[in-house]
Amino acid sequence: MPRQRHYIDIYLHTLVSDERPIYLSGTFNDWAEADSAYQMTEIGPGKFHFQFPLEHHSPIYYRYHKGDWNQEELDRWGNVTAPRKIDPSSHEIHDRVPRWRINGLATSVRFMPQKFIIEDDFEIPQLGKRRRIWALVPCDYYRTKKRYPVLYLQDAQNLFNEHAPFGNWAIDQKMGILKELGFGDLIIIAIEHGGHDRIKEYSPFDTERFGPGEGSLYAQFIVETLKPYVDRKFRSEPHRIHTGIGGSSMGGLISVYTAINYPEVFSKWMIFSPSLWLSSQIFREARDFENNEPSFVYLYGGKNESSSMEKELLLFTEILQKKAINNQFIHYKLSIDPKATHNETFWGAEFPKAVKWLFFDND
Repeated sequence: MPRQRHYIDIYLHTLVSDERPIYLSGTFNDWAEADSAYQMTEIGPGKFHFQFPLEHHSPIYYRYHKGDWNQEELDRWGNVTAPRKIDPSSHEIHDRVPRWRINGLATSVRFMPQKFIIEDDFEIPQLGKRRRIWALVPCDYYRTKKRYPVLYLQDAQNLFNEHAPFGNWAIDQKMGILKELGFGDLIIIAIEHGGHDRIKEYSPFDTERFGPGEGSLYAQFIVETLKPYVDRKFRSEPHRIHTGIGGSSMGGLISVYTAINYPEVFSKWMIFSPSLWLSSQIFREARDFENNEPSFVYLYGGKNESSSMEKELLLFTEILQKKAINNQFIHYKLSIDPKATHNETFWGAEFPKAVKWLFFDND
């Protein structure tokens, strides 16, 4: 009769980055921080071991951290990982952690971009309004003479503000991670939305529900006013092949519209959970889209966003697919997350993957 086991050997492989001890926290200790009873033993460079006692009721969930949740395990792109589950029938568990939070940050501060306000009240003559606009430049921007590609993003309030009511993308940390990995040489221009006028400004079409749309004027502002300003004030690469536009929800819709109508300006489209439901006109515009230079389209959405999101993204992708058959210049990627809902956390998680594909895999 085989001897009954009373423990499972858990082995962790991780990058050697610092001297902080590694702990397990989970359902077995009420997710306690720095619990010495669950501290792992280092058995080699980047290798740790813990003999987990099989005295707890299943299911058993756990995560790793280096003392507290400001030092927790992350995935490659700096996203929080889901709890792991222990299978009591296992003899050994082998886990890997590619990245750790460092005092609340997903990367070292030395890789973080420099973030600042271009103007608090940048004039939008096309709309007769003013708006706060931000810039994020690489950490070494002022130590080099390089020129950089530029990505224009909508809804700046939700991109890096830790106090945003609906969460934020944390693009400053994500750009720091990209820089650490060799994919961070990019300028981001982030335009704040117009508050109560957001839907109107981001809507390219007149609709019965929301009234007259101002999206065409907003797109004109980006192309005719903001981009020339950025190209004068920053060491940008002004050509279309180095220029992108992106956003989520209504910000995704106006980004699609702007990219379609100004193909001579934008070659990179970062389109997250776009509000394609607003008007079928956007599908007609996509069918009529013509270009004779490369365009790269990154589409993302979640299965749990709405009953129509996946269907609309698939329809839009089908339009691109048909165009790509006869047009070698259209390149696209569709990412559907089976667990994602309509929020900033999921968009932020997808952001570094989209940046890498658009600006570094297809430069």
